[in-house]
Amino acid sequence: MDRFIEGIEWIAAGFVGLVAADIFISVMLRYFFSYAIPDGYDFGRLFLGILIFWGIAATSYRGAHITVDLVWESVGPKYKRYIDVFATLVLLLVVTVQTIMLFDKVVQTKVQNVLTYDLQLPTWPFFLVAWLGDVAAVILIAVRTFRLVFNPQRVNEEHTTDPVE
Repeated sequence: MDRFIEGIEWIAAGFVGLVAADIFISVMLRYFFSYAIPDGYDFGRLFLGILIFWGIAATSYRGAHITVDLVWESVGPKYKRYIDVFATLVLLLVVTVQTIMLFDKVVQTKVQNVLTYDLQLPTWPFFLVAWLGDVAAVILIAVRTFRLVFNPQRVNEEHTTDPVE
């Protein structure tokens, strides 16, 4: 399971690189050569959507997303664990509903034959890849929930009180 988790993180990192490369190349081509990549804007927004959902998957398991731990910091270890389990269950519910709704969006995009502007490429495969990131998020959040309940020391999460600079 740890290899699967690392694979999800590498996929998310790859999409970060892909979005950054798309933006950099588009800007350089436009600035130096007055040339735009066909469907560069469409690819950028579609890759950014994919990145968001795979990023949710990567951060949800590690607990590396932005948190506000005012209550968590003020209670003992027993209640900290209860709060962690409750928060993770709520996250699991929300992301599961989001995944169901995103699947409907994938199907509707395919049925409506939504295409990119310049190259007339179908956009539903991009939505499908984003949906797969959401599915990965549900799996990782379920694993995190299981580990928090039955084996909390296996969850690689550190709550730190260091201020953000």
